[in-house]
Amino acid sequence: MRIKAPIKIDRKTKNLAKRLNGGEIAIINHKDIDEVAANSLVEGKIRAVINVDMSISGRYPNKGPMILSKKNIPIIDNVGKEVFERLEEGDIVEIVDNKVYYQDELIGEGEFLDQVKIKEKLKACYENLSHELDNFIENTIEYAKKEKGFILGELEIPKIKTHFKNKHALVVVRGQDYKKDLSTIISYIEEVKPVLIGVDGGGDALLEFGYTPDMIVGDMDSISDECLKKCKEIVVHAYPDGRAPGLKRVEELGLEAVVFPAPGTSEDIAMLTAYEYGAKLIVALGTHSNMIDFLEKGRKGMASTFLVRLKIGSKLIDAKGVNLLYRSKLKIKYIWGLILAALFPVCIVAYLSPPIQQLIKLMQLKLRVLLEF
Repeated sequence: MRIKAPIKIDRKTKNLAKRLNGGEIAIINHKDIDEVAANSLVEGKIRAVINVDMSISGRYPNKGPMILSKKNIPIIDNVGKEVFERLEEGDIVEIVDNKVYYQDELIGEGEFLDQVKIKEKLKACYENLSHELDNFIENTIEYAKKEKGFILGELEIPKIKTHFKNKHALVVVRGQDYKKDLSTIISYIEEVKPVLIGVDGGGDALLEFGYTPDMIVGDMDSISDECLKKCKEIVVHAYPDGRAPGLKRVEELGLEAVVFPAPGTSEDIAMLTAYEYGAKLIVALGTHSNMIDFLEKGRKGMASTFLVRLKIGSKLIDAKGVNLLYRSKLKIKYIWGLILAALFPVCIVAYLSPPIQQLIKLMQLKLRVLLEF
């Protein structure tokens, strides 16, 4: 294998993905490449990935590397962080098998991950999953005890301008299959007109589909300036002690924001806000709801998510994977059935119409005359 191309380089994959133009080699520092990151790299039409960390560490079966491999994007794994000190964005590097060269000098060497090696590593991950699950459950229970204020009303909800009373609320996270799920529920958005909440990059997801978020909730680390300027209200998720690193960015843009100090995830406080302000129904799209989702986000438990869902209960509908319900293909026989169904009432009306009856009788007479000859 030999690939030579300019590079895009960033320690955060989500930031690098925004700058991809196609045809580059992506150099990342991403332990356990997750599904969302892998899909963003695929969409960027990169030629290869050089990861200075381990793409599969063995903690859990992350899906990212296999997604890249199936799209014929080679992965040179665990080449060492020294590469970041040697290269700058735009430099042209060459990959020869599992080695990385810059100006004909060897600057890094790693492991080429083909599908066989990825499957071997994932098999080891599944064997380790039981141990990881034990730790995850213990951590979730421990933090659930500390964060029980989520359901006991001890958490102070800030005052906001967005009106939720008796409305539906759609909480969008840029998670797994968010594009497919959004495409599927467009008719719901158009008909019901729910309050649109973007959780960080979920705001940009709504913009992609032509919708302006009513509210943005998050720490502001993965949302565009454009979306922050267009949305109607901004809620900055702060640490429980009040520190809000994301507030500085909002203020630098000359915008106002509400600060919400709370433990847990931004999607949790988005749902909790909608619930406390009287939302009739809360639809969650792209949110994290299982152990693998949380491990991919670097979290060791899901205490706040468990507690929030326990509180809002039947008001919550999870739209994750809803596109799978509508994936069946439209068959020709169904099309003919629709056509016949549409023609049937037309034929009935036509038959009962006096002019049409006269035309039919005239045709019958002409047919008899022809038959007599």
